[in-house]
Amino acid sequence: MAAESALPREPITESARVEDDVMVAPSSTSTTAYNLQKKFRRSRTAPAMVSMNDLHTQSVYFGPTSSLVRQAAFLLIIYLSLGVVVYSFNRDHFSGVETHPVVDAFYFCIVTMCTIGYGDIAPVTPFTKLFACLFVLVGFGFIDILLSGVVNYVLDLQENLILTGRQRQLASHVDQGRGGFMDCIVDVAKGRMRIRLKVGLALGAVLLCIGLGSLVLYFQENLDWIDSVYLSVMSVTTVGYGDRAFKTLPGRLFASIWLLFSTLAVARAFLYLAEARIDKRHRRIANWVLQREITIEDLLAADLNNNGFLSKSEYVIYKLKEMGKISEKDVMQICNQFNKLDENNCGKITLPRLLQSHL
Repeated sequence: MAAESALPREPITESARVEDDVMVAPSSTSTTAYNLQKKFRRSRTAPAMVSMNDLHTQSVYFGPTSSLVRQAAFLLIIYLSLGVVVYSFNRDHFSGVETHPVVDAFYFCIVTMCTIGYGDIAPVTPFTKLFACLFVLVGFGFIDILLSGVVNYVLDLQENLILTGRQRQLASHVDQGRGGFMDCIVDVAKGRMRIRLKVGLALGAVLLCIGLGSLVLYFQENLDWIDSVYLSVMSVTTVGYGDRAFKTLPGRLFASIWLLFSTLAVARAFLYLAEARIDKRHRRIANWVLQREITIEDLLAADLNNNGFLSKSEYVIYKLKEMGKISEKDVMQICNQFNKLDENNCGKITLPRLLQSHL
């Protein structure tokens, strides 16, 4: 409090005091709306909008979304436990080389859920075949989607933290032109990490998963380098020809964990590649739209009010439609929502009118 009182305060002039204490109500508003408008004036000590946005961002990332991780972990444990129990009580109904009942069951569940299908462990009776059908449908259609959502949440959270840290650095330093390494990671103007960096990190994670699997296959499964890389790539891409598979107990235990993470990493890498291609196409279209000179046909098409000239809002809407950012349907939905708020058809939404509608 002492440090705060020592800070120089801006003197409050008489005009500012009058502006804060006396508000002139528009003639077209009622007394009730005027009193509410006076009541809801902004305080001098109100937090900045940046702080409010930070609080909103934290509530989004650490609030309801964080339960997704707990939900995914709980459902994954239930799903795998059910598969292990069914396999353990029906070991004689599955074909393949056995190492350890629990490890084999866990390995079978992961291989089935990731849709790899080595074929080294397979059901042979009608009951186990029906169980495998139900198990893979639930795992592929529900568990995998949920796990992908968890990966999205974790990656978006990390991206948000990096971007927030960079924004705070720019806000606290006078020299904002020297971004250094952080500017190569994040694009503050677009509010995201750079697409090329995301693609590079994803491909690096894929190569790391392939390399790690190749080493384990070479030293633990006694495969040569060609077969080790071959089986590693066929595994992380969920191809699984079935001519090679994990046969030792340590190898299957490693594969049970490695396959779960590596298949998700490969899927994320291909998604980033598609995102980079789409982003490049959008940037090319945006550059073409912005550099193209407007024609008479464009003016007539963009003149929503049919008054013979373009306002700034009409020009922006037309360019956004050309870029594919919005569609005519989106514009009409927003206009309908505006018309509901503008009951008097005056073409604007005023604060007194909005306060009256909430009484």
